[in-house]
Amino acid sequence: MRHPFFISSLLLFTSCAAPKSLTAELTPRSLRANNLEETISRRDEVMLAYSLVSYDNQNKAVGVINGGWGVETLKKGQSANLAQAIPVRLPMPRGGKIVASVVLVEVDDYKTASTLVMQIQKLNNIVAVPAGILLTATEVLTPLKYVSAGLAAAGLGLQFANQLDDDDVLGQSSVTIDDAAWRKSGKQQLHIPARFTGQHLRDSFDYELTYDVALKTLKMGPSGQ
Repeated sequence: MRHPFFISSLLLFTSCAAPKSLTAELTPRSLRANNLEETISRRDEVMLAYSLVSYDNQNKAVGVINGGWGVETLKKGQSANLAQAIPVRLPMPRGGKIVASVVLVEVDDYKTASTLVMQIQKLNNIVAVPAGILLTATEVLTPLKYVSAGLAAAGLGLQFANQLDDDDVLGQSSVTIDDAAWRKSGKQQLHIPARFTGQHLRDSFDYELTYDVALKTLKMGPSGQ
């Protein structure tokens, strides 16, 4: 006959050894060009850069992962094929938060931008832990700054900065997911729509983007975040 104390200790150890953890997954879903920035050529060449950045319960950045898609040529009224947009995943720190960000860029140099996207995709499954590159979560950052900081942490910040000027960014979107609030809500996924409109010289553009952020419950060992 087993001693009751031994059984209780065993149950407690099992519970502590396999805590549940959340992993966030960001997936671009759709992109439609309602109107173009380049009305003379009647087509835009565009790319997406996106990232997940995690913060611990002290609001310190602890991890980042980057994703990229493109370059694709779009005509007015056309929807992009996002089948090759690879999802990115990052563990949610307990008691912390994750910021998901997406940036839509109009490309001037197709070859250079395509090379950059390929470099980002090669780093797609590598979580880079920044050292002083990302600011604390209490500071206000735009989605573009989140993505830029994430790429800087992965060593691609200069290439991304060289790809941009003030007219290249067609739109940017982000959402912050709090660990405690998400667990309390019982949700499994967020579907985020974004619409980007603006004017460059005499040309007006209008894009619709949607992306999903899902948090999945996984069993991890004691060393998991």
